[in-house]
Parts: sequence; structure tokens; C-alpha cells
Amino acid sequence: MSDWLPGRRALVVGAGSGIGRAVVDAFRAEGAQVAVLERDGAKCEKLAAEIPGLPVVVGDATTREANEQAVATAVEAFGGLDVLVNCVGVFDFYRGVGELDADRVDDAFDEIFRINVKSHLHSVKAALPALRESRGTIILTESTSAYYPGRGGVLYVSTKFAVRGLVTAMAHELAPEIRVNGVAPGGTLNTDLRGIGSLGLDERRLNDTPGRAAELAGRVPLQVALSGEDHAWSYVFLASERSRGITGGVVHPDGGIGAKA
Repeated sequence: MSDWLPGRRALVVGAGSGIGRAVVDAFRAEGAQVAVLERDGAKCEKLAAEIPGLPVVVGDATTREANEQAVATAVEAFGGLDVLVNCVGVFDFYRGVGELDADRVDDAFDEIFRINVKSHLHSVKAALPALRESRGTIILTESTSAYYPGRGGVLYVSTKFAVRGLVTAMAHELAPEIRVNGVAPGGTLNTDLRGIGSLGLDERRLNDTPGRAAELAGRVPLQVALSGEDHAWSYVFLASERSRGITGGVVHPDGGIGAKA
């Protein structure tokens, strides 16, 4: 692949590590101009150091202000915006409803839905005027957990079903001016995906699970453990003109879990 995204102007939300960072690198390799929004200041410093001239906004993607600032920064830098990608998310480490303490349900629900769902709404709302002007495209990050059981706990799975709903609802609403699609990655290596603080899991990373590569490969028919770099090409395709006839859809880079007997 080369030059799939020549001249495309993109904003990647949640770009500091994992899939988001891989999307930044893949988009730039394919000819796109990229700006980023990331909450973690250290990750922003690393991005700026490794990619000189990259427009970087430090801010919380769950807020209107940060998203509006990021969109304004991208538009100012590039003269417009063609592609919005949101890769923001946190995990619940497979907590079932029976394992949730009743006195933590409210805070845990509010935290995970704020991050995994509201951040997507805010980023789309902020980018809407610029994307309407360019007849652009939106790519949201779903998860294999929105399609197959056992890939997260009750809260995480619920949020990913909600993102799946956002893709469907907004694809219908925003056509024909804007295309809206999702990517539903399976388990991912080298991710900084963390748990939610309200369950005391914010210092725990999914990538620190012992034997993770073998576990990921063992659960899918293709027997592959996929990285953010693997997933990033699905975003490249959906951001490109080669997918101009697709909206309301989803790409499943998940090792073929849907074909599992």
C-alpha cells in the first residue's frame, strides 16, 4: 500500500498509544496530514518529539472544549478536515454483573460510558461542520465484544454496543454528506488499554496479562495475535476513496472469531 490517503486531512482522537498511535503512523505513511487529541501529557510530548510539526492537542476527549480545540487546531493547520477517527477507550477486565459491588455500579457506569461513548459523541459533534464542508468520513472504534460474547465484562460490552449504535444512527442521519463506519478490533497486543478507576483498575493494563500473545492467537481460527499496526489498515481503507460506497458498516480485524466453531 502507498498513497491511499493523498492530501486527506485527519484528526485522530486518543492517539497516544496502541491502535490510535498506529493509525497516526499508517495515515501519515499513506499521504495524509494528521492532527491528534490525547489526554496523557507524556504521550503528547513523545508524539511531538517523534513527529516534528505534528499538531498535538492535550485534552480530555470526554469534554466538548477539548474536542472543539482539536478540530480548530486541525482546520487551522490543514485548511479543513476530511477524516475523524476516535480510538478512545477503557476496559472493565471482564467484570460480570454478579461481580460488581452494588455501591460501585453508579460510578463505574458513569465513568466507562463517559469515556467509551460520550467521547465519540463529542468528537463527532465538534467535527461536524468541517466534515460537512469536505463531505468527509467518520471512523469510530467498536470492538469484537459488540458482536461475540465473552470479550469483556457487562459494562465494557454495553459501551461497545452503544458505539455500534452510534455508527448505525449517524450513518443514517449524516448521509449523503458524511460516511460513518466502525472498526471492531479483536484482542490487541502492545496496547495501553487500562481499567476504570472507579473499580480500582486504572493502574492495570490489558497488555500486562501473562501469555497474552499465545492467548490471543489461541482464541481465533487464524491463530494470529494482532497489533495496533495490523488494525490500522482497516482505518486506512475506510478513510480512503476506495471505500466511498460504504457507510454504516464495520471492518472486523479479529482473526476470524466469527468463523469459530
